[in-house]
Amino acid sequence: MADGAITGEAVIEPEVATHAESKGYFTDGAVIVALAMMVVIALMLWKKVPAAIGKSLDDKIAAIREQLDEAKTLREEAEALKAEYEKKAKAATKDAKAIVARAEEEADAIVKKAADDAKALVARKKAMAEAKIDAESRQAMAEIKAAAANAASAAAAKIIAEKGDEAMDAKLTDDAISSIN
Repeated sequence: MADGAITGEAVIEPEVATHAESKGYFTDGAVIVALAMMVVIALMLWKKVPAAIGKSLDDKIAAIREQLDEAKTLREEAEALKAEYEKKAKAATKDAKAIVARAEEEADAIVKKAADDAKALVARKKAMAEAKIDAESRQAMAEIKAAAANAASAAAAKIIAEKGDEAMDAKLTDDAISSIN
């Protein structure tokens, strides 16, 4: 009325749908669905579906347990291998340290031997140089003596030639002959 009175139009009341009276208990949709569900559940129980589902789950549980046991075994093997390799790595490290220590000792020995050899070589070279210097010195002295003797002889011959006479020459010749015997 409120809308129609203001506008002057006729108001049509909507018809209220009334629930039709049920013609029977099995014609209601909810009852049919419930009955269908009960039939499905009864079939599932008759065909032992829950037991099959339980068996399937038990089989999966057993398979999972087997996998877990296998994984546990593999883990134990891996830990054993890891321990073995760690032991080998420690041994290898120890061996490497021993090898390095031995190499250092050998290197020290080689360096010491080389130093000793160098000292010995220097001593030998020094002794050879001193011997050579002594030989050169003796030779130089001999040459100087020979040169001095030659110079003295030449000077004596010159002096004798200048101051000497036949009597003196005879006397010197006799002295030289007597010194040879």
